[in-house]
Amino acid sequence: MTALARKLDSLREKGGIRHVDVANLLGTRPETVSRWNQGKAYPHSGTEKELLELEYIVDQLSDFYEPSEARQFLFSRQRLLSGQSPADLIKNGKIDEVIGLVGRMRDGVYS
Repeated sequence: MTALARKLDSLREKGGIRHVDVANLLGTRPETVSRWNQGKAYPHSGTEKELLELEYIVDQLSDFYEPSEARQFLFSRQRLLSGQSPADLIKNGKIDEVIGLVGRMRDGVYS
């Protein structure tokens, strides 16, 4: 198993994130994510960075959410993100805002 495949497995196990979700979040196709998983292709450096940051977010969420709850958090509108979903922010290149919110959640600071 490649390091990239382990990352994708971690997303699935800890966050209920499927390949199609990864593709949607990172602006690629599910077939591409499947090739990454099989070691037949590798993401561009910018996409790989986003994938690693997504794994970081899901890993942090797994400390206080079950996988299905973590997935639901990512795809639901959040009051603390001005009514946007973390997934929408990630898709729009604003992953740092999501990382910031998750950090505040972990620290118990919600404002």
